[in-house]
Amino acid sequence: MKVLFSPSEDKSELDAHEGVLENSICFSPKFQIRKRCIDIYNQILSDKDEKELSKLFGFKNKKDIDKFAPIKFDACKMQKAVLRYTGTAYANLKYETLDKPSQDFIDENVMIFSNLFGPVLAGNFLPYYKIKQGESLRGFDMGSYYKENFESDIDKWLDGELVVDLRAGFYEKFYQPKTPHITMKFYKNGKILSHFAKVYRGLILRELSIYRPRNIEELQEINFQNLTINDIKKSGLTTEYSYSIK
Repeated sequence: MKVLFSPSEDKSELDAHEGVLENSICFSPKFQIRKRCIDIYNQILSDKDEKELSKLFGFKNKKDIDKFAPIKFDACKMQKAVLRYTGTAYANLKYETLDKPSQDFIDENVMIFSNLFGPVLAGNFLPYYKIKQGESLRGFDMGSYYKENFESDIDKWLDGELVVDLRAGFYEKFYQPKTPHITMKFYKNGKILSHFAKVYRGLILRELSIYRPRNIEELQEINFQNLTINDIKKSGLTTEYSYSIK
């Protein structure tokens, strides 16, 4: 099974080790593609235009802006991606409380679509950075760029796997699966959830890492915490599971 997941704007400032960035992210032979985006990001930080940085980060406080520095490539302080991100979904995943087999599953089988680095595995190591969702790098569209350059690599990574897409809709611009895959929507009192759905994406990923289903039948046997399945709809390659919150 492979899981597609979103990043979060909130990030931990803690670093685990120092290393070479190129060797720390999947699809390393294509690192120059990522470097193009990182170079633009670094130039923006080096120029120190507070108005531009405030828009890029989504901050108004200069003290918050000053936390960020250009990313080094050869002596880069990094943290595992699944621990770098600390938003709602990750807080509910509670990665650090999982046993090692579950953590290993997440590290190797969850792909996160970073606004700056593109597709990365949860177990890859990333530096501390910040880009507000939806912001470009001086007009450079990272979503389209990463889709064009990594689409075939992700296709191969997903080939023959049970694929669960837990991403927010925004990240579909980075990649669209070309094989059968499952998506999930969450409802409360008949209304679809948007922001609060992040809680359940995190909880579902946690349970997927524990049970590690190998096929749809095993997936359907999981009783996800606090959720009742309402409907299953198939359209083309997408099978959408709708859940009600108890």
